[in-house]
Amino acid sequence: MSPAAKSTTAETPVSKTRTEDAAPESAATQAEDGPADRAIGPAGVVIVGMGPGDPGLLTLRAAAELERADTVIVGREHCPPEILSHCRRDVEIIDSADGDPVKIAAQAVRAGRRVVRLLQGDPGLACGLAAEGGALAKAGVPFEVVPGVSAVTGVPGYAGIPLTDDGHREVRVIDAAAGGVDWERFSDPGATLVILGAEGAVAEVCKGLVATGRPDSTPAAMTSLGTTTEQETVVSTLQKLASDTKGMEAPAMIIVGDVVSRRDELSWFETKPLFGWRVLVPRTKEQAASLSDQLRGYGAVPVEVPTISVEPPRTPQQMERAVKGLVTGRYEWVVFTSTNAVKAVREKFVDYGLDARAFAGLKVAAVGEQTAKALVEFGIQPDLVPSGEQSGEGLAREWPPYDEDLDPINRVLLPRADIATDVLIARLTELGWECEDVTAYRTVRAAPPHEDIRNAIKGGGFDAVLFTSSSTVKNLIGIAGKPHKVTAIAVIGPQTAKTAEEYGLRVDVMADKPSVSALAEALAEYGARWRTSRAEAGEPPRKPSQMRRGARRRR
Repeated sequence: MSPAAKSTTAETPVSKTRTEDAAPESAATQAEDGPADRAIGPAGVVIVGMGPGDPGLLTLRAAAELERADTVIVGREHCPPEILSHCRRDVEIIDSADGDPVKIAAQAVRAGRRVVRLLQGDPGLACGLAAEGGALAKAGVPFEVVPGVSAVTGVPGYAGIPLTDDGHREVRVIDAAAGGVDWERFSDPGATLVILGAEGAVAEVCKGLVATGRPDSTPAAMTSLGTTTEQETVVSTLQKLASDTKGMEAPAMIIVGDVVSRRDELSWFETKPLFGWRVLVPRTKEQAASLSDQLRGYGAVPVEVPTISVEPPRTPQQMERAVKGLVTGRYEWVVFTSTNAVKAVREKFVDYGLDARAFAGLKVAAVGEQTAKALVEFGIQPDLVPSGEQSGEGLAREWPPYDEDLDPINRVLLPRADIATDVLIARLTELGWECEDVTAYRTVRAAPPHEDIRNAIKGGGFDAVLFTSSSTVKNLIGIAGKPHKVTAIAVIGPQTAKTAEEYGLRVDVMADKPSVSALAEALAEYGARWRTSRAEAGEPPRKPSQMRRGARRRR
């Protein structure tokens, strides 16, 4: 390794690695000083294309190679963290800016390590395969190539511009980064041009093409930060493209040809209802996973900020007795009112060497769809989930009365948080059931988020905030401050709306039913109406955060 090279260990946890079920490594494939316990495959370099920006465009083969790698060399500044989440915990990650990537890779291979060299887009197209692959071959270092989605096809696809159609079947790719392009070679008006590396020379590119005979009315588009949620596309002509795209961010791509006119009907990415919206999700990463995925589907950029911290109960004896009673048949029903309750019971089961089979003969209720999903992952299919309002009140309304002829036992176990309300217990007691309320976990206010997050919340850096309970309203304001007035406030139900208003917040969105999925859908509908109203007014589709004073305005 180069003396200047700095290495780090990947921080993002990944699912089960391959070290447990991989075949033993042959001693012949490892150098004497190589890490025999870490090497998974033969030492060598795999040059991997990671796509043009969207981490979802990483190929299956690329993800598999990242999981096998002992060392990853990548320009950290341009690598989405989601890409590195495919690596093992113990992987060595080296920034390519800290030394010669070829020398670093060669030294690692000689130490018996499997190296992945990550390159943007496709390694063989306007990228480093020719230079780095040639240097590795010259040095006698074995290497493989894993092609990636190229910006040449990926960016136009995300911009809604087809490179070919029935009337245009030729595509010509031009790397203009070094200048000196002979534009006479690209004068054919029937060919679609994809021009890379011309961010600072748009005027020269357009003048060169017009000088060769291309009409100045030829459709032309420029897309910056393609395939990311910061993507911006401007459609113009060769005559006006330079002035229309002034100030656009790099990297950018120019597309020239009649196919550009198809964008109006084919644009799908930048027209998503929450495209580019930065949405604060005040839940833990585990709780927010499905909600964040849904928001990404609407084009949003979710930022997860925990407002509560879940801790074990101060005295574990209650839970220990409850688990024992559950196994010995003390209860007729077990009610789970949160995913945290499922997690707490599951962890206690692991401590005692139990699994889901201990629930045989028990009836199980879940307060809503997310809790039910956590139970199914545990191996338990709930018998009762409210079909209407997903809350303790909703579950209480559908709870059956105790029938001594049908129910041999009238006890109900409720493993819950220390701050849970008594509405459900009161209702079950009225129906003839005996409830045992057990503290399965404690909820405490989380630590304040990073200063950048706090400033974004108070300064209008978020386009929307989702509140999934009254406690998330109180805790977020307590640890980070009140959201800016331009930020859209979305709440899960009337009680949460009431709390938000008590804290001086204007509620813009409320879910039609109390579920996180319905809340995300309601925000997407609000975003769609926002875009439509601005379009009807002839205004650009600026986000709420861009409405505050001093915000950068998009075209």
